[in-house]
Amino acid sequence: MESIAIRPPLIEGAGNDLGDATAVRDLYAHHVRTGIATFELEPPSVEDMAGRIAAVRAAGLPFLLARDPADGRLLGYAYAGPFRTRPAYRHTVEDSIYLDPSAMGRGVGTALLGAVIDRCAATDVRQMVAVITTPGAEASVALHRKLGFEEVGHLPAVGRKFGRWLGTLYMQRAIGAGEETAPRSGQSDSSGQRSG
Repeated sequence: MESIAIRPPLIEGAGNDLGDATAVRDLYAHHVRTGIATFELEPPSVEDMAGRIAAVRAAGLPFLLARDPADGRLLGYAYAGPFRTRPAYRHTVEDSIYLDPSAMGRGVGTALLGAVIDRCAATDVRQMVAVITTPGAEASVALHRKLGFEEVGHLPAVGRKFGRWLGTLYMQRAIGAGEETAPRSGQSDSSGQRSG
């Protein structure tokens, strides 16, 4: 694998500069317009993307960028966001990863997603889910398998983009000891039992 720099994004700069949000938005816009990795049909604004980044970070979850150290070009980004909003899901996240086409097959995805997994392991996260569009995302399936994800479900024909029906493949992996250990947070669950 080539040398890459992985770090959190900067979303506040001097004046109206939104820092890394512009580069993240531009890469995501490429995937919205040309690919099936996202079911969004219109790219978000830079301000909306900055808000999305801030929300992930405010939740204490990782949002990481991979940049080429030689020229600073964004090679990709990955993050973990809440899997669902209901409180019982609070220890489960969903990963997202987007790469510049020039970065595919160069180890960038493995480094990025591996770093997200490692950072989640230092939190109360116990499970990570990937929701991958099918057919057509074989590289994403292979990346997730390489990092320990297993296929756990498939929803055929649940989205429509570019004039065709698309399904979603669910993959999952434990983070740390998974369900073998209670989270550290000490929050109570609905039975009144403390979780940590």
